[in-house]
Amino acid sequence: MDKLKAMQIAVAIADGGSLTAAADSLDISLPVVVRTLAALEAGLGARLFNRSTRRLSLTDEGRDYLARCRQILADIHDAEAALASDAVVPSGRVVVTAPVLFGQKHVAPAITRFVQHYAQMRVELRLHDRVVNLLEEHIDVAVRIGELEDQSLVAHALGKLRRIVVAAPAYLAARGTPRHPRELAGHECVVFNNSTAGWWRFIEDGKEFGVTVDGRLSYNHVAPATDACRAGMGLGCFISYQVADDLRAGRLLPVLEAFELPPRPVHVVYPHARLLPTRTRVLVDWIRRDLSGQLAAL
Repeated sequence: MDKLKAMQIAVAIADGGSLTAAADSLDISLPVVVRTLAALEAGLGARLFNRSTRRLSLTDEGRDYLARCRQILADIHDAEAALASDAVVPSGRVVVTAPVLFGQKHVAPAITRFVQHYAQMRVELRLHDRVVNLLEEHIDVAVRIGELEDQSLVAHALGKLRRIVVAAPAYLAARGTPRHPRELAGHECVVFNNSTAGWWRFIEDGKEFGVTVDGRLSYNHVAPATDACRAGMGLGCFISYQVADDLRAGRLLPVLEAFELPPRPVHVVYPHARLLPTRTRVLVDWIRRDLSGQLAAL
């Protein structure tokens, strides 16, 4: 059995939702699809799909295996495309999405440098603080912070970001530095009025726990919250990139570092393993190099 061909067929079945759809998309016969899937499952010793009269659905084992297949097929395509297109000057339009503040601080400058380097490229950057559906909204590439739930996407890790509690030196001098998250109950905290307002999470001895926090100031955006913390109005909880400049300059100081949750991953992602246009592949490679270096310093 050609294992790579079997992986391609398995991915096509998952994407099409049926054996017939996979056969049509790959321009092969239905019996070949049936035999290949059977041989693949027999070789793995695991069922990849639940069969019903209407549609196939992935088993838990199938979901994990298909996610790895997509990455393997994408890596192979990227390697071949890099050799084939080294001499090709990329051109055309690519649409990228990213979180608002991270996009402003890091993705936008990287894209500006990219377009300066490749004069025939056009890039549209859309900044949203929500997870967008790339296929439905006709987006080619996304930069995402946090664990990825959509396993139909090909993902390349860029680095990790901490969630950190900070305060201004003047506030800590006046009110003292909390040594344990439980002490936050006696402090002013600047909170976000969203689903996690007033509830900060930490970890101790490998166990996560939450602490209720409160304060006179609540915002729905990062910028005024960091302004308030710099002004000495209380402690704030941010993703490290949001306060990196303030930490370097000493305007804010980290506290409770021993209780921080594990860092959150950052990925550049694009829809499932398919033939990427050269313009998209080159931009993804640029983002990987550029942002990986930036994230290492945060």
